[in-house]
Amino acid sequence: MVALAITAVVFVVIYLRIRAKTSSTLTVMPFMADAGAFWLYFVSQAFGWSALLWAWGTVVLGLLMSGPRPRWLPLTGPRLERLHRTTSLNTIALIAAHALFFAAELIRHDTDSWYGRTWTAFVETFVPGGYDSGTGAVAIPVGQAALYLAIPLGLLFYVRHRVGPKTWRVLHRCILVIYVLSVWHTLLYGTNVWYDGWFRTTVWLLQLPIAALFLIRMLSPARRSERLAAARAAGSRTVWALRLTVRITAVAVLGVLLAVLITGRDGGRAEPPADTTSSHTDHD
Repeated sequence: MVALAITAVVFVVIYLRIRAKTSSTLTVMPFMADAGAFWLYFVSQAFGWSALLWAWGTVVLGLLMSGPRPRWLPLTGPRLERLHRTTSLNTIALIAAHALFFAAELIRHDTDSWYGRTWTAFVETFVPGGYDSGTGAVAIPVGQAALYLAIPLGLLFYVRHRVGPKTWRVLHRCILVIYVLSVWHTLLYGTNVWYDGWFRTTVWLLQLPIAALFLIRMLSPARRSERLAAARAAGSRTVWALRLTVRITAVAVLGVLLAVLITGRDGGRAEPPADTTSSHTDHD
C-alpha cells in the first residue's frame, strides 16, 4: 500500500508539471502537452520512479544486513530481513507495472488493428531488440534486463533451501547488477532527467550512500569467511585476488561518483533554447 501511495503521489506531481508546462518531458516530446491523452505514459513514469526508489531502499537494507550494522540503527536483524524481503517484492511488482503501462500506452496510440498493436506493443516492451529506434534501442533492453533478472533473483529467496545457501548467496549478490541496470535505464531514457540539472544530479547523488555502504561491506563483511584474511589463511590466492579486485573496484566506483558530482559531467544533454523543441524520434 505504501508503494502504491507513493506512486500515486509521483503521478500527481508528474501530471501537474505537464499541465503547468514545467516538465522537461515536454522539451523532449512536445506533443505530450495534452496530459489527458497520454496519462498512461505518466502512470508508467510514476511506477518507474517508484520502482527505482524501492530498489534503492532494498539495496541499502541488503548492504546493512551483510556488512557491519551501525549501532544507531534501531532495527534488529530479523526486522531488517523482513523489510529487505518486502521491499524486494515491491520492487519487482513496480518494475513489472512500469513495463505494462508502457505497453498499454503503445497499444492506445497505435493505429493498427487490436491484434496488431497488441503484438507490436508486446514486442517493443518485452522482447530485447524489439524497440529499435533512437535512445530506446539501448535503454529499453537495459530495462528489460533489469526486469528479467529481478524476477528470478528476487523470488530465489523462497527456494534457497533447494539451491543451497552458498549458491543462493552468490546469485543474490547479482541484485546489485539489477540496481545498476535500473539506474542506467533511468539516466538513459527518463525524460525527467534527460537534460543537465538538479534532478539528474540528485539521481547521481543518491548513489553515493550505496557506493559507500558497498565499500564498507567489502572491507568489513558480516561473515568472517568473506574477509581477505580468511582467503589468505585458506591459501586460496585466486579467491584472495578476486576479493581484493572487488574492493579496489568499490573504491574506484566511489571515486567516479564523487568526480561526477564535483565536475557536473553526468552524461546529461544540454537543454535547448526555450523556442526549440526536440524531435520525438530522439526518445523513441
